[in-house]
Amino acid sequence: MITERRTKTPTWTIEDSAELYGIREWGHGYFDVSAKGEVVVNLKDGKKTKPVSLAQIVKGLRDRGTQLPVLIRFGDLLRWRIDELNEGFASSIREAKYQGAYRGVYPIKVNQQQEVIDEITRYGRKYHYGLEAGSKPELIAALAYMHDPEAYIVCNGYKDEEFIDLALYAQKMGLQVILVLEMPSELKLILERSKKMGVRPTLGVRFKLSAESAGHWAGSGGDASVFGLNISQLMNVVDTLREEGMLDCLRMLHYHQGSQIPNIRAIRQAVTEAARVYCGLVQEGARMGILDLGGGLAISYDGFKGTTSASSNYGTKEYCADVIEAISEVTAEAGVPHPDIITESGRAIVAYYSVLVINILDVNRFEPPTGSIELAKDAPALLKNLAELHEESLTNNSKLTRERLQEIYNDAVYYRDKLRTEFSYGKIGLRDRSMGEEMYWGVMTWVSGKLESVGHDGSQMDRMSAVMTDYYYGNFSVFQSLPDLWAIDQIFPVMPIHRLKEKPTRNAVLSDITCDSDGKIDKFAHGGQICDSLPLHDPDIESGVDYMLGIFLVGAYQETLGDLHNLLGDTNVVSVSIENGKLKYRREQEGDSVSEVLSYVEYDPKDLATRFRNLAESAVVSNRITPTERREIMGAFEAGLRGYTYFES
Repeated sequence: MITERRTKTPTWTIEDSAELYGIREWGHGYFDVSAKGEVVVNLKDGKKTKPVSLAQIVKGLRDRGTQLPVLIRFGDLLRWRIDELNEGFASSIREAKYQGAYRGVYPIKVNQQQEVIDEITRYGRKYHYGLEAGSKPELIAALAYMHDPEAYIVCNGYKDEEFIDLALYAQKMGLQVILVLEMPSELKLILERSKKMGVRPTLGVRFKLSAESAGHWAGSGGDASVFGLNISQLMNVVDTLREEGMLDCLRMLHYHQGSQIPNIRAIRQAVTEAARVYCGLVQEGARMGILDLGGGLAISYDGFKGTTSASSNYGTKEYCADVIEAISEVTAEAGVPHPDIITESGRAIVAYYSVLVINILDVNRFEPPTGSIELAKDAPALLKNLAELHEESLTNNSKLTRERLQEIYNDAVYYRDKLRTEFSYGKIGLRDRSMGEEMYWGVMTWVSGKLESVGHDGSQMDRMSAVMTDYYYGNFSVFQSLPDLWAIDQIFPVMPIHRLKEKPTRNAVLSDITCDSDGKIDKFAHGGQICDSLPLHDPDIESGVDYMLGIFLVGAYQETLGDLHNLLGDTNVVSVSIENGKLKYRREQEGDSVSEVLSYVEYDPKDLATRFRNLAESAVVSNRITPTERREIMGAFEAGLRGYTYFES
């Protein structure tokens, strides 16, 4: 809800919008609000940074024939994130006089799109920034794109013979490939294949830390985590490698605390424990040299300061400094040389990279009666009681008290509930019930408008904002574009991308077009709290001008986790940059057509057309339609097969 302070503000400004939607907290300086009241993204034009309007980008797409919804990718933001992480570690290493190097890797699973991998391997080469592969397909992609002999390719996940052979072949060709032991049984197969191929493998071992975190991904760490070796299994690996004369092959200790660690203290605790294990392995005679901290570097989805799992109480600079300091303290105490450091930060690298822009198709809102309602003389007593309350709501009662407002609310709820009960027993007709409900909502709307000025005691009237919320129907699918929102209640920033000089007057829940009760967004971060609705403008559907919302920070996981609920496929995608002051649209990709998504679930579009043509011909033979109508009907069917799976305007 909009705060009382804003309600009393005589005019609405872009600063009010920026504060309300928290864009400067979660936007990390990449997104802001322009003087025109539009969301802008800061892009590089040569050496200068220039704000570019999202609404202007969408207009350019529309002029080129691209429909909403559309996923817009910003390569500049991906590159800036790589810079921030690598320069952050470089600065901390210099300041602490740390003797090891930083060699980050990007985990392909976070966003496997070819454009992402191409961008990271090309731009990250100056930092020798590598890749992490957790499956055979990801390793194949990594080997095709990562040719820097100083960058690491870290191989996690289950590994069959073919996976191991590919990794060993790549090592033979001069790439720095590290095979990480996730399960004790993997060691035997790796040793067998390496001996057969005549390669001494570079090995890492994933260790289960006792340190645990919090949030959606806490299960990645701790004793109960799925992957990794416990302390006894770790020592068995050391003993086996020693017996085989291959202890020098053990180069890296790896752990993974979680995907989004909101508290820096938890990160430091895990680093300290891992550093002690690392030092112990060195003292056991392992060659070592590399400590892989896994993921965990958080971003703020809600703009809060580490108070939720969707936020962070630290920045990249503090993260890098604390990691370096914690490792330095432990290794100095143990007399062990500083290891090179790897982090597998994926979410922090790609989340900002993509923005989903949707348009609002329709609105379902309560429209209370604006005037008196005349009842028949023989109207039921319940209707007359509600009519009296409704009439009072139409008067300008300057002496209205909090107690009277509560009484009106209680009476209206009582009469409404009794009306519904009598309807269920057949004592009240359909039209009478409709009239009663209409008066009830008129009273509720009036009560809601008086709460702020009159006050209330925190009773059940607190629920009114949720009950009276509008439903805005957006042209998108939660299940396709925001699967984490549905699956794990992930918060994503949502706000209008235009009209931000206007005060939002409605409170809304966003519904998608999947006809599923879970297909909605009803948790929003704004005004410094998590709310059940989002302040939005009246979209004025009748005007024909789209009301557009941006859903931000969707670059991590969402594209590859999306499904085909209601057979709604991939959205249109475009990459945007700015060159010589002009917008440049690259890699425009059309979203899935109806025929494509049907083929994904084993339909043959040609067979579908043939089956429908046979039905249409039967209708011609039966004189239900003419041959000319059959041609028109078939044209509509075939156009539908070729069309976008989302609403087309």
